[in-house]
Amino acid sequence: MLDKSIVSQIVESYLRESEHYLVDLKVNQDNRIQVEIDSFNGVSLDDCVALNRFLESKLDREVEDFELEVSSAGLSSPFKVLKQYEKNIGKEVEVLTTEGKKLAGVLSSVSTDAVVLTVEKAIKEEGAKRKKTIQEEITLSFKNIKTTKLIIRFK
Repeated sequence: MLDKSIVSQIVESYLRESEHYLVDLKVNQDNRIQVEIDSFNGVSLDDCVALNRFLESKLDREVEDFELEVSSAGLSSPFKVLKQYEKNIGKEVEVLTTEGKKLAGVLSSVSTDAVVLTVEKAIKEEGAKRKKTIQEEITLSFKNIKTTKLIIRFK
């Protein structure tokens, strides 16, 4: 079986010289390698092909046969690395907390241990006939986040 750390080193050495970053890397028991990359400017098919060819040139099928798949992080896939959060600052996301609560709002800021979401809430002030919409900032620690996904709206 191929060693995941060796494959990871090869991928990282390639990505160091590009604008892309590694989102996920899996090496299964049957030597199926799956590499997921992303970039602040998006990922083209040519980017995936180039990384695929680079990996092919560094791994020897004569020593160990493998299956290789290089892809971009899907739009509807949950975020897996900090850079994906950074890439999506200012965009609308849905967060599922570890307690099972869903929050939707704009990703306002990101730090190494937490995110800040700006959510809209409807509140009824005392004496008012209608509810008023206010914006509230909620800070969520990464340890309390189960998944975060980009909300895609077609308008």
